[in-house]
Amino acid sequence: MPKPNIAIITTVANFELYNITSKLFPQNIRKYVIDGRNGMHGISSIYYMFEKLKDENIDWLIMADEDVIFNDSEIVFSIIETMKTNNYSVAGVRDGGVIKHRTFNPYMINTFFSILNFREVLSIWDKKELQKNQYIVKNEFSNQDLNLEGQYDVNSLYEPYYCFYLWLKRQNKKILYLDANMHPDTISNTVLFRNKVFLCHTWYARSYGKNEKHTNRIDVILNKNKAAIDSGLNKQDYILYKAPFFALEQKTNKFLKKIKRKLKIA
Repeated sequence: MPKPNIAIITTVANFELYNITSKLFPQNIRKYVIDGRNGMHGISSIYYMFEKLKDENIDWLIMADEDVIFNDSEIVFSIIETMKTNNYSVAGVRDGGVIKHRTFNPYMINTFFSILNFREVLSIWDKKELQKNQYIVKNEFSNQDLNLEGQYDVNSLYEPYYCFYLWLKRQNKKILYLDANMHPDTISNTVLFRNKVFLCHTWYARSYGKNEKHTNRIDVILNKNKAAIDSGLNKQDYILYKAPFFALEQKTNKFLKKIKRKLKIA
């Protein structure tokens, strides 16, 4: 049954991989793609996402990278129901203390997979205010028990997109932190909800089809879902967005910043 007010968006750097993994994405929802081959990702992708989707009548937005491989995509709808019931604005996996090679800020989430109460956040959306939040206040969130086994740094500003989640937390929006375990290949990680694994994140999407080690590693996980991928039931139609001048704008901004620095030194 169609779910008209739920959508999924992926910023895609590797369309070869996306064309495979998207067959396992949640069904009966709208699918959007941002072309990330021009270097768009992270906070730039979030800004662009809000710009393009603001008039699309979306209540709940799933963000999933192309190297996310769902083995039970229906669970996302259970997560959304839990978020509705308990007034969560965001769900995702901590970017520190959970995934072995992500040792950064545990109060932030990593954007490889998340669910956003899009309508709620859109109602308070303020890009300029959001951009002012890339800073840490000592002990600001210390009342939130971490109890994490892995390494982390509560003072980390490792990712430029942290400002988005710091802004939301400072707006008193609640985050539902999902559990994750390392995959046997020691690079990928699984994500769980109520102790049930529903996806595997392989990392290194850009390397698929180019680097033998990572291609073979990802193929092992894909092959476990081969029957579903080959079923032919999941033909993927999506709406594609591309910012044609993004790379040029980034180069121009970088050049202008360099000039300003030189002028200040002079």
